[in-house]
Parts: sequence; C-alpha cells; structure tokens
Amino acid sequence: MSEERVSEESLRELLGRVHERLGRAGSVDAESRQLLCALVRDIDRALGQGGPRDAAGTAAGQHAPKLESLAVRFEADHPGLAEVIREVIDALVRVGI
Repeated sequence: MSEERVSEESLRELLGRVHERLGRAGSVDAESRQLLCALVRDIDRALGQGGPRDAAGTAAGQHAPKLESLAVRFEADHPGLAEVIREVIDALVRVGI
C-alpha cells in the first residue's frame, strides 16, 4: 500500500478519534465543540474531493492554526482531545505539506 494511502487512512482514523474524544468530553463549551466539528467536517470533505495531498495542503493551510488554538484551549481540561488534535495537525502536514 502506498505511503499516501496509509497517510490518508491514518488521517481518517484520527478524525474519528477526534469525534470519539469530543463525544466523551461533556464539559466542552458549545462554541469550541461547534468549531472543532466544523473543522473536522471540512478536512473530511476535502479528503473526499481530492487526493490526500491536495486536500491536506488546503486543509492544513486553512485549519492548522485554528486546530492548534483549540488544542491549547483543551490542554488543561481535555488533554486527550488536545493530543489527538495535534496528531491531526501532524498528519495533515505529513500528507500534504
């Protein structure tokens, strides 16, 4: 299997983990929850529209700063969620930039 395919699968798995962790984190404020869900949907949609390199380059360029901001916001109360968000950022960089 190609490295690109593995990276796309890894990214999709990480997006699923973000949803899972977000579902378990009951105390996340509504604004942060909505923003994170929207970012994850955008990245997932971009993966479906183009190859992972195109999608990841666009998604990382547009969303990495927002994702990092959310990871910082979640660090104290939801460290597991913050960790997965940072893994998503790293995966976006690996497949596209």
